Amino acid sequence: MTKSKLKKGDQVIVISGKHKGAKGKITKMLPEKNRCYVEGVALVKKHKRATNQNEKSQIISKEASINLSNIMFFDDKNNQATKLGYKIEEGKKLRVSKKTGEVI
Repeated sequence: MTKSKLKKGDQVIVISGKHKGAKGKITKMLPEKNRCYVEGVALVKKHKRATNQNEKSQIISKEASINLSNIMFFDDKNNQATKLGYKIEEGKKLRVSKKTGEVI
């Protein structure tokens, strides 16, 4: 388990793997497994069996988790992927873009 600077709700871009280039927001973080769920990325099909006679079986499309090493924070202002760092100002810890130095 590694500590990530990414948070739920961040806009990210997939930088490697099958879904390279796809953008989306982080919907769920799994820090103990070093993975996260990104909205609209890594969709898989799940077959759901009918549990009673009134219900029909169906195929559901849902998101699969992605390794944190395969995604990177996406800065909408510059339209580029960037690394994140920390900066302490007036006793507050702020996340900062490494490319531009702007506070996120």
